[in-house]
Amino acid sequence: MKQKKIPMRRCNGCNEQKPKNQLIRIVKSPEDEISLDLTGKKSGRGAYICYDVECLRKARKSRRIDRTFEMTIPDSVYDSLEEQIKKND
Repeated sequence: MKQKKIPMRRCNGCNEQKPKNQLIRIVKSPEDEISLDLTGKKSGRGAYICYDVECLRKARKSRRIDRTFEMTIPDSVYDSLEEQIKKND
């Protein structure tokens, strides 16, 4: 029997490649709204981060998510993402 392929994605914080289901997707909607996508099905451009606040802090410090979305993300958005990760952890 053929084995199902597991999609791999790279974390923007630690830069490690992991299975997609072990990462959180951050989405930039067509209206330039940034939000967490826990289902992985929202439409828009996605960036992935581990279920770890440290990875989000590394991505924030190096501005990797800003470069992925080609826009400057306000600090308030990062703070709310951090709170949601802590809540879901």
